[in-house]
Amino acid sequence: MPTVHTPLRLIQRYIEYVPQADVLCVPRNLRGIYVLYRREKARGNQKRDHYNVVYVGMARQGGIRPRLRSHSKGKKAKWTHFSIFEVWPNISDGEIAELEGLFRHLFRYDAIASGLNKQRGYRALRKQPKVTLRPLRRRRGHKSSTDAT
Repeated sequence: MPTVHTPLRLIQRYIEYVPQADVLCVPRNLRGIYVLYRREKARGNQKRDHYNVVYVGMARQGGIRPRLRSHSKGKKAKWTHFSIFEVWPNISDGEIAELEGLFRHLFRYDAIASGLNKQRGYRALRKQPKVTLRPLRRRRGHKSSTDAT
């Protein structure tokens, strides 16, 4: 099999905004991250439809297809489309979990996306050291938002 050069280290292949009706067309045993969306049709002067994230999930050994099938049974009315981001074979299950956790953490305060996600953050990320911001050096005559008025 010929070697395919790709610029991404984690993601091997992807497909986006697939209708829920096509879940059974997903190949078996894909590992990676998937996203469920709810489509909102364009209204008024909007030129295109919007796809709001309602859930971010991961699949390891069992594959993405069974995960999507289970979501289409229990949460069918809450989502209309999905995207898949398949990882390379050398990506560990722990790395997949870290990716999912990061995305879940990013969407934890989103009014739509957090509705289906029971886990609202990523505990391992909260244990990591935080970046310390340095104070800005102000130029003369400029006030910052922290200056008293």
